[in-house]
Amino acid sequence: MDLIVTLIVGLIVGAIAKLLMPGRDPGGVIVTTLLGIAGAFVGNFVAKGLGLHAPVGWIGSILGAMLILFVYRLLKKA
Repeated sequence: MDLIVTLIVGLIVGAIAKLLMPGRDPGGVIVTTLLGIAGAFVGNFVAKGLGLHAPVGWIGSILGAMLILFVYRLLKKA
């Protein structure tokens, strides 16, 4: 059950990140979901690096997904 919830949250977070960073990105629903899931992990990693020990929640997950999307776009240009 946790996996299903994680996938749904990842889909939502990835979609929000794409809405906040408009532009052309290759990838569909699966890439969006993976982006959101990875964003949650990146957000938690950055928060722990800053000394925050609580889970970062939706905002941190969205910021992490936006960071991953930014790096993804840089790598696709090169």
